[in-house]
Amino acid sequence: MAEEKERLEQDQREKPMSFKTMVVITGLVGGILWSGLAYLAYVFNFTEIRPNVILEPWTIGAWKEGWLGTLISIFLIGGVSIIAALIYYAALRKFQSIFVGAGYGVALFLLVFFVLNPIFPGISPFWDLERNTIITSLCFYILFGVFVGYSISYEAQELRGKTEDEKKARTDPDLI
Repeated sequence: MAEEKERLEQDQREKPMSFKTMVVITGLVGGILWSGLAYLAYVFNFTEIRPNVILEPWTIGAWKEGWLGTLISIFLIGGVSIIAALIYYAALRKFQSIFVGAGYGVALFLLVFFVLNPIFPGISPFWDLERNTIITSLCFYILFGVFVGYSISYEAQELRGKTEDEKKARTDPDLI
């Protein structure tokens, strides 16, 4: 009886993760990864913008400038990045080029630095920023866009290929 139960457990397969779950995880990991690296760029004076700027409009106190504020900011950016990944999923997942992801990163950069800039008092107006800050920030946004874009587009292509293979297998009598 125990041997039969063990065999049944071994026959069970793990259900694959849904595509939307993969998109959410990709956005979260991308946001945490690239904002963490952006913080290191701030520490090494490549940029004058810290991840903590996301907390400035909504929180009061000096805690947001310390390690706790930095950690919360990095995870909060990861949460916001989920939204960015879902937008990419909805609009651009069918495109197979790495340049689409890079363009998406540039679009996010322009959105944050030109449209949303007044919300964040810690980010100076675009024309007042140092050249190193602009270049470093743009590169991080492009890297985020490529990371999210390529991951989502690749997975979408893989799923499309699987469903096409399954359709062929069902309709082609020679494959059975």
